[in-house]
Amino acid sequence: MFPGVHAKTDPDKPAVIMAETGQAITYRELDQRSASIAAALHALGLRRGDVIALLSDNVVEIFEIYWAAIRSGLYITAVNWHLAADEAAYIVNDCGARVLFASAGVRELAAAVLPVTPGVHHRYAIGDPIDGHHPYTDLIDADHPRLPDQPRGAEMLYSSGTTGRPKGVKPVLLDIQVDEPGEPLVGMLAHGFGITAADRYLSPAPIYHAAPLKWCGGMHALGATVVLMEKFDAIKALTAIQQHRITVTQMVPTMLIRMLQLSPEDRARFDVSSLRVAVHAAAPCPPDVKQAMIDWWGPKIVEYYGATEGHGVTVVTSQEWVSKRGTVGRAALGIVHICDDDGTEVGAGQHGIIYFERDHAPFEYHNDPEKTASARHPAHENWSTVGDLGYLDDDGYLYLTDRKAFMIISGGVNIYPQEIENVLALHPQISDVAVIGVPDAEMGEQVKAVVQLRDREQAGDELAAELIGYVRERIAHYKAPRSVDFVDELPRLATGKLAKRKLVDNYAEVAR
Repeated sequence: MFPGVHAKTDPDKPAVIMAETGQAITYRELDQRSASIAAALHALGLRRGDVIALLSDNVVEIFEIYWAAIRSGLYITAVNWHLAADEAAYIVNDCGARVLFASAGVRELAAAVLPVTPGVHHRYAIGDPIDGHHPYTDLIDADHPRLPDQPRGAEMLYSSGTTGRPKGVKPVLLDIQVDEPGEPLVGMLAHGFGITAADRYLSPAPIYHAAPLKWCGGMHALGATVVLMEKFDAIKALTAIQQHRITVTQMVPTMLIRMLQLSPEDRARFDVSSLRVAVHAAAPCPPDVKQAMIDWWGPKIVEYYGATEGHGVTVVTSQEWVSKRGTVGRAALGIVHICDDDGTEVGAGQHGIIYFERDHAPFEYHNDPEKTASARHPAHENWSTVGDLGYLDDDGYLYLTDRKAFMIISGGVNIYPQEIENVLALHPQISDVAVIGVPDAEMGEQVKAVVQLRDREQAGDELAAELIGYVRERIAHYKAPRSVDFVDELPRLATGKLAKRKLVDNYAEVAR
C-alpha cells in the first residue's frame, strides 16, 4: 500500500503533524503533492533509476518529496545537514543526483554546496528563498498529468561507516508498482510490530537518518499518522506522547538516557499510557538503561538490530529480553551466522563476525566494488556483514560484542568497549561516555574512558580513580580503563550515534 490508497479511504486524516507547531498535511495532500512532483520530475527528464537528493531539516515537505521519488522509480538520497559543505557535496556528487531539494532551515549549507555540485541540473528551495534555487512550489503547481506507471523507487542512503568517506548503500529496485506488496520493511512493520492505520508514530530523530526516514515511509504505507519533531528534547518528546496520544515511537539509547536523567517529578508529570510499542535501535543500549525504561514504561520496549545496509534484522521484546538480558533478539529478516576471520562458521557461544544470509544478493556500496566485496562472505555470495561482532546462544538469540574496527587488543587479549560503556553509562555523575583503545608501548593498546560529566567541575584525579574502581567492581579487572579523560562534549551525530572513529583518530593523532 501507499499514501494514494489512504487518500481514497480516509483523505482528511493527517499523514504528518509537526509536534511543536501542529502544522499538518493530510493523506489527500500528501498524495496530490507527491504525484505532482513526480510528474514534474518526469517532465524534467528523470527516469527510473535516476537520483534526487534532499538536504533538509525536519519539515513536512520532505515526505511529499520522498513519496514523489518512491512512486516514480527514483532513488532518493537524504543528506546529513550537519556535515561540512565539502562533505555534503561529496555525497550529492557521489550519488549522481540530478535534482537537489533544500530547505530554508539549511540555507547556508545549500548555498555553499551549489558551486561544487556541478552534476545537479535543478535545485528547489523548500520554504523561504535560497539563492540559485527555484521555489519548491513551482513543481507542485506545474500542470502535468499524473504518471500512469508508478514503479517503486528506493532510498539510497549513506552509511557513516568507521573509516574514510561515507558509502552509498544502493539497493536493487524492486520490480513492482508502488501500490503492490513486496517492500520488506512494510511487511515487518505490519506483521512484526502490528502497525495499523490506527497508530500514531512519534519520530524524534533527524529524518536524513535511515531508520526515521524508512519507518515514517512505512507508517504512511500502512496509513498511520506520523508526528514529527523538529529535534529531540526529553521534555518535548514526553509532551508529544501525551498530547498526541502516541502509540508507537522509535528512539536511540541516548534519547532514553536523556529522559531517564529527568527528575522523578518531571517524569511523573506525563501520561505515557497510550504507548503500545517503544522501539529502540541504531546503537547499543546499556542493559541498565533498558531495564530502567521497562520499569518506567512497562514491557512495551522492543529492540531491533540492523543497519543502513538493510542486510538483515533481529528483534527482541521486553519479555524475551528480561530472560535473555543483553540480547538484541532473534532473526526477523534473514538468517544469522557467526564466522571467524576466515569465514568458518562457529558454534553457539563463540564470538565472531555477524553475517546475515538473505535469499537475494545483498546490498552494494555505490562506486566502491572493493568495499562491497569486503562485506561479502568469502564462500557465500548472499551472506553479508557490516563488520559487527557478536555471538549466538543455544536458542538462536544474538548478542552484540562491538564493531570489529573498535575492538581493543591489549597484550594479545580482545577487549570490547561496549561492555565497559554499558557499566559506566548510568553512573550518577556521567552524562555520556566512550571507551576507546589508545596506543601503549608495552601492551599495544590500553583502555581509555572519555567521559562527559553532568557537572564539569567534578572532573579530576579523584573522580577518575573512582570511575576506574567502579568498573573493576563490576567486570574483569583487565577490562577496566587504565586512564580517564574528561571532555566538555563527546562527538555524537544528531541521530544519537557516537562518532567514535573521530574520537579514535584524534587520540591516534596526538600519540604520533
